[in-house]
Amino acid sequence: MSISASFCKIWVQSDWSDKEEFLDVIYWARQIIGIIVGLVWGLFALKGFLGLALFAAISAGIIYVWFTAVQGVDESEFGGAWELTKEGFMTSFAGFLVTWIITYSHLHA
Repeated sequence: MSISASFCKIWVQSDWSDKEEFLDVIYWARQIIGIIVGLVWGLFALKGFLGLALFAAISAGIIYVWFTAVQGVDESEFGGAWELTKEGFMTSFAGFLVTWIITYSHLHA
């Protein structure tokens, strides 16, 4: 299935018979979240540990709410809620940091 077809399934509860496709959607959605949050933090000159903690909470929260409330998947099929929540977190964190630092440095330094 194509990426665009996978992302069309995001907004409504869908059948995720292909587990890899579901994990791919979580991974790429988290990358998008990381870049958007990095841009926002840079624009509003947020600094320090507060920015890092808020990113982690927002990123994990959005993904958790999406797969439990919107998609209603059985977490046990994917190794539990923790496995789904941490899917793609570190690469998203790296993208967030790079975007945040570049935006902040460009606008406020």
